[in-house]
Amino acid sequence: MNWTILIAGFCGGVIRGLVGFIKHQFSYKDVGFKLPYFFVMMFLSGIVGMVAAFAFNQNASFSLIVGYAGGDVIENIYKTIKKKPSLYPTK
Repeated sequence: MNWTILIAGFCGGVIRGLVGFIKHQFSYKDVGFKLPYFFVMMFLSGIVGMVAAFAFNQNASFSLIVGYAGGDVIENIYKTIKKKPSLYPTK
């Protein structure tokens, strides 16, 4: 196993986590920031990206892209299985 593939996938997942975090911060008013929660979510996003990159096992640049998209793929599979339009409960 090539470590660069796993690291690139992890970085792609972290980038995706940062994009989601920034989107959430600017979409709502009065959103608090919890540093431990932020680090845990970035780590989990990285792990998801790493697993997705491991599944495809190509080169490092492809693994970065797959790592970024890995969270979206898992989210869409979940929504398809549960037959729900969103992961979050609607009011």
